[in-house]
Amino acid sequence: MKIVFFGTPEFAVTSLDALVSGGYNVAAVVTMPDKPAGRGKKIQMSDVKRYALEHDLPVLQPEKLKDPVFVDTLRAIGADLFIVIAFRMLPEIVWSMPRLGTFNLHGSLLPKYRGAAPINHAIMNGETETGITTFFLKHEIDTGDMIAQRSIPIGEDDNAGVIYDRLMHLGAEAVVDTVNAIIDGTLTTRPQPEGEFIGAPKIFKETCRIDWQLPAKRIHDFVRGLSPYPAAWTHMTEQNGRPSDIKIFATTTREIPSLPNLAPGEALVQGHHLYAGTAEGPIEILSLQPAGKRAMPADAFILGYHPAKFE
Repeated sequence: MKIVFFGTPEFAVTSLDALVSGGYNVAAVVTMPDKPAGRGKKIQMSDVKRYALEHDLPVLQPEKLKDPVFVDTLRAIGADLFIVIAFRMLPEIVWSMPRLGTFNLHGSLLPKYRGAAPINHAIMNGETETGITTFFLKHEIDTGDMIAQRSIPIGEDDNAGVIYDRLMHLGAEAVVDTVNAIIDGTLTTRPQPEGEFIGAPKIFKETCRIDWQLPAKRIHDFVRGLSPYPAAWTHMTEQNGRPSDIKIFATTTREIPSLPNLAPGEALVQGHHLYAGTAEGPIEILSLQPAGKRAMPADAFILGYHPAKFE
């Protein structure tokens, strides 16, 4: 059975490696075109392309997925199955091509968290469980019939990076199991249940700003759902009036001592600890990054900065 694999980031590489290491016939890899990145704007290839080149897998990098040349090239491969992980939305002319269909690995327990950022939104919303789903593609994004689901717990201090790593490996196992079920003819599917949809739209900088008018628990979930990337941020005013923006990577609402009443966003340094007021109780800031500096623990931050207010 010939497979064409579609993917771009590290999250997809783990599944691709499981297929290649398992001896499955990956006939080609489709990934995003190389693009400039970083301050130097050097041209960089995707993680999936880097892996493919290291393992002598043919690579396709179409600018447009409906490009007739790309479609003809893809058709000429004669693949039986397409697998899509962390890639762009495929047009029907592509996903309907293989005789066994096209399935996707999604980082949520569908139908919850359809969209581009399922891991982030699950944590930001305070979920205590998440997982992965494999499903066949159809016209509407992330709505196809489900093949396999696996779940993991989300700890109260787990951040997006921790859950990303766990789901990346869990997903690779599910991808291999799904392929085996297709090969063996034991595959079963079920439609996604109605009424459980929660969106997980793409995250932008303006949506990462902390709202200090929220309760402490909501802010804690918001911060860890965006950590380590793209990171929650806030505007800070120091006691001398100097303004700046800072990223916040870790907080806690546990073991906080008795403090004076703090208004939402009001900062308080006590010993080696940094606290901020919220709509419901204080929150402790554990790790943060001033503009132009490296990330640091709060006790190091307060040696050089004297915050008065976050907003």
